[in-house]
Amino acid sequence: MEQYALSFIPERRIYSLRELSDGIRAALDRGFANIWVSGEISGTRVIPSGHCYFTLKDSDAQIKCVCWKLSYWRLKFKPKDGVQVLVRGRVDIYEQRSEYQFVVEAIEPQGHGALQIAFEQLKQKLLADGLFEASRKRKLPRFPSRIGIVTSPEGAVIRDFVKVLSRRFSGLHLRIFPVRVQGAGSVEEVCRGLKFFGTTGWAQIVVIARGGGALEDLWTFNEEVVARAIAASPIPVVSAIGHETDVTIADFVADLRAPTPSAAAEMIVCTRQEVLDRIDGCRRQANRAIRYRLATLARRLHDQAIDRAQALLHRSLARRTQRVDDATERLRAAVRRQIAARERQRRGLEEQLRYFDLRPRLRRDRERLNEGAAKMAAVMRLQLNRRRQRFETLSTKLVQLDPRLVLSRGYAIVLNDRAGIVREAADAPAGSEVEILLAKDALKARITED
Repeated sequence: MEQYALSFIPERRIYSLRELSDGIRAALDRGFANIWVSGEISGTRVIPSGHCYFTLKDSDAQIKCVCWKLSYWRLKFKPKDGVQVLVRGRVDIYEQRSEYQFVVEAIEPQGHGALQIAFEQLKQKLLADGLFEASRKRKLPRFPSRIGIVTSPEGAVIRDFVKVLSRRFSGLHLRIFPVRVQGAGSVEEVCRGLKFFGTTGWAQIVVIARGGGALEDLWTFNEEVVARAIAASPIPVVSAIGHETDVTIADFVADLRAPTPSAAAEMIVCTRQEVLDRIDGCRRQANRAIRYRLATLARRLHDQAIDRAQALLHRSLARRTQRVDDATERLRAAVRRQIAARERQRRGLEEQLRYFDLRPRLRRDRERLNEGAAKMAAVMRLQLNRRRQRFETLSTKLVQLDPRLVLSRGYAIVLNDRAGIVREAADAPAGSEVEILLAKDALKARITED
């Protein structure tokens, strides 16, 4: 019975940590891939490798998010703390810390304030790339005859634009590239319109036009791809987006910004009367120039005889002046040669005089004498130092041999009547007188007995 019960116990399966992490990742991929999550961004940091890390949170929960380098580059809106966003991506597991995280692939800001932040971020990025530089903006043609316009074929924008063109200068060629100016697919269509006019080379000016609207309605013209398409266009681009108070990224990148589509038509095309007035002005200026030229030629013809005589006189004077100049140059050259010869002679005499001059010899003898005196003084100082050192050595030895040093320690020297030193009793017999020498004075004594 016990064996029968054991046969129903399932066999244990042991997972490695790697297998467990892979299994959890596979389950997350099946259930939480390509999803949208809303929340507020906090703790944003971009590391040197280019990856971006932040936390998405709301009042009840939070999740760590990572946006890899390539995805971060493609983001239209860069993460910023305190902004409410929608993020798209998938849930993944980071097995090194056994925690799950959200891999972000796209971010959409929520609300008008977030759109304004995205607008400022893109503006600063394109400014750093140099797309707003005045040096790269091209000058519009003065009298364009072929104008391309990228706009919606429906609405009052195109009607007002054509009306203003016809009123100011009829007979111009206008070609429309119909696009959607907002909503899904509008960005791609606007870019295709710019590319069409740029590759065909038909248009002399390209106008991007749209009526007014809210910031969300104009967002097509705040996209980075549209801004870079405008910058890459080989044809000058005029931005006529919205009303006068509306500002888009396209306005900064375009070669000319018009406050409205109607104002764009007035700015790029002058009136026929202005051209006629300019032609009349050029005609009057040409007539004045021709009259002045004729008067100048008549005056020259009238003075031709006098001018010819003056020319002959001037040529004669010029030839004589030239001869004087040549003679002057030859005289100057001869003087310079004489001066040079005298200078060489003076230098030779100066060398001879310098050879017989006694002053250098005396100076050299004086220098040798000074050197000898200095050497003799040095030898004398050396000898004196040596003699002084020897004297001091001998003096030290003499002081050490002075018997008074011994007497100062309590000893005495006994002298007999013959002034000899008494070394034994026989040298001072009884009855003789002796002298005792002390350290400072002496004593007289008589020997009474041996």
